[in-house]
Amino acid sequence: MNLLRVSLGVALGAVAFVVIASMVNPPLEGQDADRGRTSYAPVALTEDFATVRARMEAAKPGVMKRHLELLEERYDLSDRPAKGVKMSRGKAVQAGIRVKLPAGMTWEKLAGMKPAEIRAKGLWPSGFLPLPHPNHPEGGMVFPQFHIDEVKKQTDRDLVRFDLDFDLPDHILPEYPPAIYLTTRPDLGDVSQGEVITTENYYGLFNGILNPKQL
Repeated sequence: MNLLRVSLGVALGAVAFVVIASMVNPPLEGQDADRGRTSYAPVALTEDFATVRARMEAAKPGVMKRHLELLEERYDLSDRPAKGVKMSRGKAVQAGIRVKLPAGMTWEKLAGMKPAEIRAKGLWPSGFLPLPHPNHPEGGMVFPQFHIDEVKKQTDRDLVRFDLDFDLPDHILPEYPPAIYLTTRPDLGDVSQGEVITTENYYGLFNGILNPKQL
């Protein structure tokens, strides 16, 4: 009997929750009937992997073209190294302002305008707006080719994406492999020894430098 009472109480509680929720969040007037029913996408697969891959491979040129045009519209990505300024192992640091201004606008003119005027005239440089992922609906990590090649050589893992390529030119990127400086051993300088750190080489590079917990 007690179990029956508990079960009945749970059921009535669930019904009350649904009723209250519908009162607290009633549908807005004119709102689409499907809106608000769920925040989750369907999980039932309707395509096999081969079909998905073929579709995304076919869409790849268009995806890359659209994103590269966006980069070209917003930024100056030309190779203009700064004189006498190098990264840790000698790669040139790029110089100059890279965000493009609207046609006919200069930084001096922009600096002399009030924020409300910039907003009203739509003169805010688009390069300062959030930059979307090259394939925003899919998302995920994208690696430059030199990183893909090195990881493939060391670990035999292939990080190439069939739906997307990396979008920024190499001269804009930090030097590779990145230099590594340990806050616990600043006296050692760059401890990477010019190698990218992977599961294959980390122990040999850091044994005797890091403690067992850090390793």
